[in-house]
Amino acid sequence: MKIKTTDTLLVTLVCLVLSTQILFAKTAQELDKEVDFAIEKFKHEVEGGAKFLSQIKGYLLFPSVVRGGLLLGGKYGKGALRIGDKTKAYLSMSAFTLGLQLGVQKYSMLIAFTTQSALKNFSKSNGFEISLESSVSIGEWGASRDLSSMSFEKPIIIFVYGEKGVMAGVSLSGVRFEQITP
Repeated sequence: MKIKTTDTLLVTLVCLVLSTQILFAKTAQELDKEVDFAIEKFKHEVEGGAKFLSQIKGYLLFPSVVRGGLLLGGKYGKGALRIGDKTKAYLSMSAFTLGLQLGVQKYSMLIAFTTQSALKNFSKSNGFEISLESSVSIGEWGASRDLSSMSFEKPIIIFVYGEKGVMAGVSLSGVRFEQITP
């Protein structure tokens, strides 16, 4: 039996993702500390961030998402769902991507739920999947923009901040969230 190059790449990618789960193993206390630090960083880096967080129904924060790819790619992170600054659940986020991509990147991701129904639907789902579509808004701000003065009409808003590394390309992906026990 002859093994194709694409099969080898796929097996390598799957092994890499599985090993990251072991590599990124953390206790609940460690994950909560990382989430606390990432929230403070969000409040500090984004003008109006503290006020914005006080007005939403809840948020899901991944303090460290690692993304990488070479044609085939993926990303992985662990985070916490918080309502009223209290952790309600721990989740993992994973995605496989296919497309023109090259590089490695690390960043924090905050997913804000602006409506009770969006939070409820997310909380009761099992293995929620999301892709960038009309029901999700990507939060953008400039150095001189105050987040608290912006109007967000979508029930879910995603903020990516603290990027390190270089990642370039165009890819297709869906992101899967699963509840975990750290």
